[in-house]
Amino acid sequence: MQLSEAIRRRIKYYLRKNDMNMWTLFKMSGVPMSTLSTFMSGKTDLIKLDTLLHICEGFGITLYEFFSDESFNGAEHD
Repeated sequence: MQLSEAIRRRIKYYLRKNDMNMWTLFKMSGVPMSTLSTFMSGKTDLIKLDTLLHICEGFGITLYEFFSDESFNGAEHD
């Protein structure tokens, strides 16, 4: 699995887990809706680490918690 797809799946997981939508994530994280939607739609495979950190803060988790999932084992770069 490509790393960007693993990240998308993990974001979707936390959206469901926290009963959130993209608008709520935008409000909680401060990451612009355009950035979230462009990445989540697959129009870009790039996401900066500091952007991902803000997303994690919006979910109330750490980067460690975000990446603590077996889907990242063997993930390949894009």
